Amino acid sequence: MKLAVKALTDKILAGYRLKRGDDCSLLLTAPLEALLEGAGRLQRHFCGNHIDLCTIINGRSGRCSENCKYCAQAACHHTGIEEYGFLPREEILANAKANEKAGVNRFAIVTSGRALGGAEFDQAIAAYEEMHRTLQLGLCASHGIISREQFRRLRKAGVTSYHHNIETSRRFFPHICTSHTYEDRIRTIRIAQEEGMCVCSGGIIGMGETWEDRLDMAISLAELKIESIPINALMAIKGTGLEHQKPLSPEEILRTIALFRFINPEANIRLAAGRKLLPKNGAEAFLCGASASITGNMLTTSGTTIKEDLALLEELGLSNKEEKKTACAASRA
Repeated sequence: MKLAVKALTDKILAGYRLKRGDDCSLLLTAPLEALLEGAGRLQRHFCGNHIDLCTIINGRSGRCSENCKYCAQAACHHTGIEEYGFLPREEILANAKANEKAGVNRFAIVTSGRALGGAEFDQAIAAYEEMHRTLQLGLCASHGIISREQFRRLRKAGVTSYHHNIETSRRFFPHICTSHTYEDRIRTIRIAQEEGMCVCSGGIIGMGETWEDRLDMAISLAELKIESIPINALMAIKGTGLEHQKPLSPEEILRTIALFRFINPEANIRLAAGRKLLPKNGAEAFLCGASASITGNMLTTSGTTIKEDLALLEELGLSNKEEKKTACAASRA
């Protein structure tokens, strides 16, 4: 099987792309060591030694009308999280400035709810405009299922990337959310792309889905030509619909990262929630498929400071500073 993995890796390096209908069983059955070696080769070829680091701020918390089973912010769950409306612009700007000074590549405002609208959306636009004017950070937004006109306003304000996860496979999606559809998410992604946005879209593993669901999610993201793919390992939160799910093993997370790299070789595969489930906070993943990460102490991400992550990258011989143009650079534009 090791030779088969090497042959597939060589084939992808030569230009072939795995697609729907292909036999991807090798990604599920090959020895993990061989698969990680192949994923590392693909990562080094397409992304070099660059690791893209982004940070987020929870711009509006709780009171969400949607019923996503994994989410602490859904109003139907009882998790005891802090609830508040859109943050003051000064607080967002101070946070962004501190993150830029700490050395990250990109900064995002994330808001709870089906969609951000009205006066709060206007507040977000004002914050993005000032950040674009005064900072050098790449700007990302995550405001739910918004309209084409809202995307145009975001783009004009200096936002270049939009985060909107598909979460899982088309088949499994209704098992985790029924207040909106998988198609609602795909439609939003396509509008964002049509309006000139780089889209950051991935999902959550460990919600009870099958390996086939994970393969389907990876292929769907390839079909959408997604440039940045966050992979979250479920951190089960008491009070949510998935509070009793057991955490995934490091081996299962690493295999998932590797198969996403094989199916999306040119994308930034981004570590997100659940990094603490991996040894050394994902050190091996950064060498075997993961070319990006959310960093800082926000939401259910790693809980690792930017300084700690930069030190880890240096230890691994990696950097978040761009040294040469690579295929993955598209997702940092």
